[in-house]
Amino acid sequence: MKLLLDENLSRRIVPFIQGLYPNSTQVALIGLEQSDDKTIRLYAIDNDFVIVTKDADYYDMTVLYGQPPKIIWLKTGNQSKAATIKTLQDNQQAIEKALMMDNKACIEIL
Repeated sequence: MKLLLDENLSRRIVPFIQGLYPNSTQVALIGLEQSDDKTIRLYAIDNDFVIVTKDADYYDMTVLYGQPPKIIWLKTGNQSKAATIKTLQDNQQAIEKALMMDNKACIEIL
């Protein structure tokens, strides 16, 4: 599973999650910095990414339009880059189960 980190998440996270989430990236690293959510959503669909975000916008679009893409919604508040990396690493099995095995559209991580 490859992740597309939303603009609200640091691009510096990417190297630290490659082992668990190969070929992951962040929107600024692919030239989508300051793009609207619909553009990013379409990119995720076209390129088979799971979107990782801290806001409700992508979840709302999934409710309206369905999946793909799948969403990881981090409801962890403001936290450091290290804490975000740890959250994604520690929850990898739960993410995989919810999104891939159970075919859920979104997993919320608190």
